Amino acid sequence: MSKSITDKVIRNASGNLPFSEILQRNLSRRAVMRGSLAALATMGSLGLAACGGSSDDDDASETPGSDPGTTPTTPTTPPEALKLGFDSLPASMTHACVVPAGYVAHVLGAWGTPLNDNAQPWDRNGNNSANDLLNSTGMHHDGMHYFPLEGSSTEGLLVVNHEYIDQGALHPNGATRVAGKRPVEEVRKEINAHGVAVMHIRQANGRWEIVNNSRYNRRFTSATAMKLAGPVAGSDWVKTPFSPTGAMVRGTNNNCGNGTTPWGTYITAEENWASCFVNTGTRPAHQVRVGVSTATGRYGWESAANDASEVLGEFARFNVTPSGADATQDWRNEVNGFGYLVEIDPYDPNSIATKRSAMGRFAHEGCAYGKLEAGKPISFYSGDDSQFEYLYRFVSEAVWDPKDAERTDRLAVGAKYLDRGTLYVARFDADGSGTWLPLTPASAGTGGRTLGDEFGSQENIIINTRGAADFVGATPMDRPEWTATHPGNGDVYLSLTNNTRRNAAAGVNAANPRLNNVNGHIVRWHDEAGADTFKWEIFVFGSNAGADADTNRSGLTAMNELASPDGLAFDDRGILWIQTDNGIDNGRNNDVARTINDQMLAVIPPAMGASSGTGPVINSANQADLRRFFVGPNEAEITGFAFTPDYSTIFLNVQHPVNWPAYDTDDATVASAAVVRPRSSTVVIQRADGGKIGV
Repeated sequence: MSKSITDKVIRNASGNLPFSEILQRNLSRRAVMRGSLAALATMGSLGLAACGGSSDDDDASETPGSDPGTTPTTPTTPPEALKLGFDSLPASMTHACVVPAGYVAHVLGAWGTPLNDNAQPWDRNGNNSANDLLNSTGMHHDGMHYFPLEGSSTEGLLVVNHEYIDQGALHPNGATRVAGKRPVEEVRKEINAHGVAVMHIRQANGRWEIVNNSRYNRRFTSATAMKLAGPVAGSDWVKTPFSPTGAMVRGTNNNCGNGTTPWGTYITAEENWASCFVNTGTRPAHQVRVGVSTATGRYGWESAANDASEVLGEFARFNVTPSGADATQDWRNEVNGFGYLVEIDPYDPNSIATKRSAMGRFAHEGCAYGKLEAGKPISFYSGDDSQFEYLYRFVSEAVWDPKDAERTDRLAVGAKYLDRGTLYVARFDADGSGTWLPLTPASAGTGGRTLGDEFGSQENIIINTRGAADFVGATPMDRPEWTATHPGNGDVYLSLTNNTRRNAAAGVNAANPRLNNVNGHIVRWHDEAGADTFKWEIFVFGSNAGADADTNRSGLTAMNELASPDGLAFDDRGILWIQTDNGIDNGRNNDVARTINDQMLAVIPPAMGASSGTGPVINSANQADLRRFFVGPNEAEITGFAFTPDYSTIFLNVQHPVNWPAYDTDDATVASAAVVRPRSSTVVIQRADGGKIGV
């Protein structure tokens, strides 16, 4: 998540014991350092998955009516065969991307790249229209996934989130106001620059390119009609003039991290959406808890209301101040249609995206599912990315049937697994154990009361997810962001980006042990879908190389120092990729930010319990196992991760660069000598010899 739209206000006033204090108590019980990760991997401690699809490089056809999806394959790669095959990169602070020797990188689908002939080419002066943005890639790329067509590693659908906008870059002269109102063309342009893009991409002569006018190419924006499913759908919470029955919502916003499903759909996470709305009256508790604005929305979209061209309150809906006789006469409920995980079927251009309310309503940062086992329910994990917020798990009511991976009615499969189940929030304890606390009406909370006593029905609990988590005693975390599941052993990882507000008054705990945690860390755990308890440990602490031992608890060196771990993903072989969002940290005040730009690192981790000792998994004895693979351009966040089934291509996103990419070239490693209008972009990384990435 970009620092530009981070919710910096502490909205958790619960007083629940924070993760940092739990972690501090936990660490006081630990003394023995771990051995080498590489040695453990050689001994076969990893249960790794093989390539998740065909390695056939033949182009796939676009036959109408055919099913372009693929069925997951059985893991076959032995763990001892997997080793990192590149040297860790040195630090870089330039207006260009850096990749290891023998690799090449080029730009794909930069902001404003047309998807069809309804869009004009991107204009260097910012003069593209709202209609252009509706038919082009959006702004500030984030989470993404590659969906192969017929299993191909040379043709597929790249689905990319567009998290937020930079008004200064989007418009010729930044955002403007006329008599206190935002111009409707600017507002529509900004709305269309948000959301998600589905891009049909194909490799030709070694270069990836967008297939213009493909039937698969789509944009979902902050104005796209979507279905609402789960407990909240049809309730009084979501009835609006746009959907008096509460069955539909309009738009998806601030799409940050992502996830996928075993049946071949994409999940986009709505993160910092709340401040786009404004309530100038008395805010109910749930609006206060998520951070609805009180004076003006983040972009002032509501100020364009009552323009002669406005269609069904397209701008007025961002002002959720009650003004009518009921919810169908004003937009008080519009904000309740946001804060969900949204399921998209990229293979079906006619499908309607669906918001899955049963999975909770908060600032979602991605969604990873746990290890699949036939006949058992599926777990999905998601962090709430704000300081002192929580980690959640959703467990499906339905048990996994592998045949569902072969179905082509994918959103119907999604309804089976994602609309009915139990939402949990995590409590981390100092002894390395944890408990999943159910968020249901019968769940016990404070003062001898249940969640039902406090909030009422399940749809009320979902609308008030953060408040419900407060009430049952969940552990406040240091900005819980992306989750990732090991493809073989099912261990789940969570990036905790940072928390500069964790002071002596807030306290520390075992899972968040550092005061003023500017560098962040990663935790991992192992549990089963049918169990309500789990075991957890610290994987790595972020730090600058020169810090003292209390700060640099993982012993990081100049070749792998990192801060603010954010994007987190496994490839199907079992390599963990770690991306950072340290940026310039308000002027490169952070010691890591003074040394290196944001980056992506790789490591092959051992399974939990496979190594001796109880210290952080990454420590001074195994520094060579954590290697820097990529360094981004100045001031940019590195986020999003996808790969082709044969691992010949890895895609990542560069968000909010300050002076990149260079004009008139698609080479991502070229630094511009002149000032350019910056464009968030996908970077395509390949080996020059065509081999597999990372090994």
